[in-house]
Amino acid sequence: MGLRIINPEELGAPKGFSHGVLGPSAGRVLFVAGQNASRGEHGVEPAIRTHFVRQFAVALERVLAVVREAGGKPADIGRMTIYTTDMQAYLSSRPALGIAYRSAMGSHYPAMALVEVSDLVDEGAIVEIEATAVLAEADANAPRGEDG
Repeated sequence: MGLRIINPEELGAPKGFSHGVLGPSAGRVLFVAGQNASRGEHGVEPAIRTHFVRQFAVALERVLAVVREAGGKPADIGRMTIYTTDMQAYLSSRPALGIAYRSAMGSHYPAMALVEVSDLVDEGAIVEIEATAVLAEADANAPRGEDG
């Protein structure tokens, strides 16, 4: 199963994202809640509270952990929203973010949005990522959630 990337010529070539991603007619949709670098009730570890790239990498790995647990892979992610409390940190970190992103996602670029927010719930979090994935139809060996 695969997602089909939709990049209309009149919108111009996207850099680091896709304008649209079309899922197959037969698939399961997985909604991944916002993930950040928090490690429990005490929030983000003090050592990485100001480290944008490290928080991004941890948040992305947590998103991918949910996708993998559901039987998917990075290429199954069709949409991703990145929330940050510091747009300037994002902009100044773009080269290193690209390396961290490609390390986890390869050359797959889902439809993406980047939003600056005033704050995130977990103490010390400066990045949070949520995603939607489209997975192949379930098979007998696929992991099941709590309700499955």
